[in-house]
Amino acid sequence: MTRDADTLHFRACNLCEAICGLQIRVEGGRVVDLRGDPEDPLSRGAICPKGSALIDLHEDPDRLKSAMRRVGSQWEAIPWDEAFEIAAERLGAIANAFGPDAIASYHGNPTVHNSGTSLGGGTLLRALKVRNRYSATSVDQLPHHVVAAALFGHPMLLPIPDIDRTMFFLAFGANPLASQGSIMTAPGMRERLRALRARGGRFLLFDPRRTESAALADEHHRIRPGSDALVMLAMLQVIFARGLANGGRLEASLDGIESVRAAVAAYPPERVAERVGITAGEIERIAIAFATTKPAVAYGRMGASTQEFGGLCQWLLAALNILTGNLDEIGGAMFPLPAFDLLLGAKRGVAYAPQRRTRVRGLAEFNGEFPVAALAEEIATPGDGRIRALITIAGNPVLSTPNGGALDRALEGLDFMLAIDPYINETTRHADIVLPPAIGLETEHYDVVFHHFAVRNTARWNDPVFPIDAEQRYDWQIFEELARRLGGAPSASPRERIDRALQAGPWKTSIDELRASPHGRDFGALTSSFPQRLLTADGRIDIAPSAMLADLARLESTIAAPIPDLVLIGRRELRNNNSWMHNAPRLMRGPERCTLLLNPQDADRFGIADGAAVEVRSAVGRIESVARIDDAMMPGVASLPHGFGHHRAGVRLRVASAHPGASINDITDPSRLDALTGNAALNGTPIEVRSLEVR
Repeated sequence: MTRDADTLHFRACNLCEAICGLQIRVEGGRVVDLRGDPEDPLSRGAICPKGSALIDLHEDPDRLKSAMRRVGSQWEAIPWDEAFEIAAERLGAIANAFGPDAIASYHGNPTVHNSGTSLGGGTLLRALKVRNRYSATSVDQLPHHVVAAALFGHPMLLPIPDIDRTMFFLAFGANPLASQGSIMTAPGMRERLRALRARGGRFLLFDPRRTESAALADEHHRIRPGSDALVMLAMLQVIFARGLANGGRLEASLDGIESVRAAVAAYPPERVAERVGITAGEIERIAIAFATTKPAVAYGRMGASTQEFGGLCQWLLAALNILTGNLDEIGGAMFPLPAFDLLLGAKRGVAYAPQRRTRVRGLAEFNGEFPVAALAEEIATPGDGRIRALITIAGNPVLSTPNGGALDRALEGLDFMLAIDPYINETTRHADIVLPPAIGLETEHYDVVFHHFAVRNTARWNDPVFPIDAEQRYDWQIFEELARRLGGAPSASPRERIDRALQAGPWKTSIDELRASPHGRDFGALTSSFPQRLLTADGRIDIAPSAMLADLARLESTIAAPIPDLVLIGRRELRNNNSWMHNAPRLMRGPERCTLLLNPQDADRFGIADGAAVEVRSAVGRIESVARIDDAMMPGVASLPHGFGHHRAGVRLRVASAHPGASINDITDPSRLDALTGNAALNGTPIEVRSLEVR
């Protein structure tokens, strides 16, 4: 293919979990038309505004294509060989002087949206023997993985709502119209939810804010942030008390039913209603409706995960599905069978108990990663084992992790920092060397991760739309070259690994076969796969893990505790995913979106007018924002979106810097964690707010 070829390309968007199929027309070396692919078997023509941002990312003048070295506060392009040599020499010297644990890595959210990075990054880390690994997982979906490992035997055995066949979709802390799913790859969620209601089904949502999804729900109930687990416990108490508990087809494979019955008996709706913020009668009615509607599915996302009881929430959601006979059943919570199956060859009975803990706070690892809320202190605290070098891969943790200001300051104290990233952002501005990989329309790609979350079994290979320039490198080439210089063993390319996995997988396909089906292959609706797919040691499901039961004591202490005067939650919007999309002009059009939403009652209490500049304070910091008065917010709850804060010096993101906003994570507290899983509690931060303007 030449740059001037006039061609029609088909590939999937890899900017979010929805992986919408696209058809892209190129004329004269530029994209002239991009729209949803109606023949894609998963997305069926659906597309959101993020898809068109692929054009902006490809044409972005701020995107780096050459290796860069920082000299003081300035940057200079240097030859790739020189950059590789500097990085390998500095990292090797630190490992030799202080041991491999003096080096840490951070993997950002985009790593799982690019198969070259997700499959190639381990080559470098193995060469350096890096064990201090951090990622966006522990500010996102870690509770899902911890519960999946405890109940089903593997962190990737995540139950996915069979949204296209359910009759009752019960959601907690989720906004699927904005996210197109999230741990539920379901492009075109608006149409899927409309289809649910058209066939007589119901959609019910618990969320402190009346979101875009709430507007489409049959019922929306505003509950206090962090109280989701109490609602779920009360629902289970009702289900047992009314004799509605039924494990269905899997009941003979279940252990711990009586332990769950005993645990939830202490949480009748009347006991939790005041703390939750809705009536006991409503909780009871919803519990009965959920248990008696077939099929039904319970699901929870960011609001139910990034809080102090995220692990309990995901466990109780699983229990609701299991004890109403909706696990691994059509229309319930099912398990995809992806063509590239990450569980292929997985051993049964693997223990995921923590083997190591962080040096400063003693936080436990999970599946080889430490909670990222500990990263700043592990860099900044003197002593043996201090992190002296950091490798960031497609990440911006200064904006994405708790108390980003502390991490921002800590990065200045590193002996060396390497960023494998196409941008100089709030985090990578601290790097000594930046190695930018080709991205987006320049890469070949297979969605290794998100087919594991998909609501239908499909597969699609994505050829590059454009060739890369001579000065560019692919991500896997960067990893391989650094590993080679550090003495690492050569490994198969991501393409080779994908092809082998596809041929060995459940559908016995290949890259060549998928390329012959440019719109993707459809392997059909989700099918029941338990107990065969279970990876527990005994092939059974213990629905009462001791760690989950023990954590109920921590939740119990909140019932009579004082309710904070005002707490802060995040929010997801259709044009906003993470900080790395804020340099796309198409996504930043329209009114400024980084505003503080306040209920009118709270605005009156604090003397704040709509549009006023406000100061927001927490236990760890302060930010300034603009208030928007919105009765969609529950009283006592305020909201800011994620990923903003582009005001820092030295950032080379012109569009983002023109819309700086404020970083919600400058005031999230790294000491507020879900103790069960180590996930950061980004939602429910107690705050104070005051107007910076005289009314």
